[in-house]
Amino acid sequence: MNKKLVMLLVSLMLIFSLAACSSGSNGGNDPESTNATTEEASNSPAATKANEENTEAGEGEGDSKETPEKDFDMGGRVIKIVNFWSLEIGEDNPDNIQRKKNLEALKKKHNFEVEYVVIDGAEYQKKVTASLLSGEPVGDIISVSRSYTIPALASQDLLWPVDEYTKNDKVFDPDVTNRIMHYNGKGYGFGGYPGGATGFFYNRTLMNNLGMKPLQEYVDEDNWNWETFIQVVKEANKDTNNDGKLDTWGLAGAGVLDAALASNEASLTIEDKQNLDDPKTVEALNFMSRLATERIVRPSEGGDWTEPSQFFRQGNTLLYHGGVYEASGLKNDMKNFDIGFIPFPKGPNGSVFYTADTNPGALVIPKAVPNPEQLIYIWEKIEDYETIYDFPLQGWYESMFTNEDDINNVRLGTNRFYLDNMNTFPSLPYYEFADEINKGQSVSTIIETFKTPFQAAIDEVYKK
Repeated sequence: MNKKLVMLLVSLMLIFSLAACSSGSNGGNDPESTNATTEEASNSPAATKANEENTEAGEGEGDSKETPEKDFDMGGRVIKIVNFWSLEIGEDNPDNIQRKKNLEALKKKHNFEVEYVVIDGAEYQKKVTASLLSGEPVGDIISVSRSYTIPALASQDLLWPVDEYTKNDKVFDPDVTNRIMHYNGKGYGFGGYPGGATGFFYNRTLMNNLGMKPLQEYVDEDNWNWETFIQVVKEANKDTNNDGKLDTWGLAGAGVLDAALASNEASLTIEDKQNLDDPKTVEALNFMSRLATERIVRPSEGGDWTEPSQFFRQGNTLLYHGGVYEASGLKNDMKNFDIGFIPFPKGPNGSVFYTADTNPGALVIPKAVPNPEQLIYIWEKIEDYETIYDFPLQGWYESMFTNEDDINNVRLGTNRFYLDNMNTFPSLPYYEFADEINKGQSVSTIIETFKTPFQAAIDEVYKK
């Protein structure tokens, strides 16, 4: 796996996560909240709404998990909200306008002000961490990444546990508190439901020209899995002019290790233990090995990390793995082709379609900050409004795709499967491990070779 490509994907997944935890997910939000090609993202500080299922589940009488109205006076306190772009609420759509009205009413009722603090991304982790360690935090509500927060900051008692304040699952994604930011039995972070997805862009025009079964039918039949995926890739590897060489290919690039793990609900690590010989992990590694040993991926021509996307842009390769934020650029560069989107196929143990998230973000409240319950209450009540959209991020998805199947596929792929790797464990030999898999080396040998160095890298973090 190309190291630069891995690092780019890691950075993009971080942006996905922070956008999810700190920006509204309804349709009118700035689409660049999950677009890494720009320096700024969404300007809304509200946690994302739950998807329709969560909303419907909470609407029954007696089922509400909303916090009852409270009366308290914050004495003119200034609440500092920190991120590496401004989380100030905009007025760019009806939802954000209502969200801002909610904030203004809360400020008047509870006697507080808000300041939005922006710290440059290059220095963000260093400054946030140093401020927490010094007992003088840079803000009251701070965006952080799991990688440098769990276990490091939580284990030093620098953050408030927030489990008891984030029960409203219309606003707060339980996964953020109970999985991503969970340590030693407590949840130290909060955030909203994720938006955006990774999956496969596919060339619908090429698919039709090759006379292939429409890929959408596999999804509709609930038959989009590793086996049908490999079948499709092989089917698109063709010599169309009978010169003895392939001139169309099924897959551009095999750098999909994290996606393969997520699709089988597997992981290389679990908390403070390596997990390489877990049966689900072994299955995912064997799937990756097949991509190499059966030689079904379009061979590299010596390009850099952008080579897979460039292959796809040539119009002669069916599938390219990427994030939905790439849709506009691909379509702009491929105006003569009909480009679709489909989730990463399910593994044998996969229950839904997933997007792998290797460095999720969340919001935390430093232990040095008083009354965390008031801050989370305010955050929750900002989100107490009726959206005008049918589903989260509707406007953004519809700006990229006109085909309803593609939009629905993005929505299917928004489920997150969270994976720790070198972000959490800096010494983890992730690149070397992935390289060996992509070379087609024996999976059992690779596992035995890397179990000890994986555990050593984990121990560095958990046993300092």
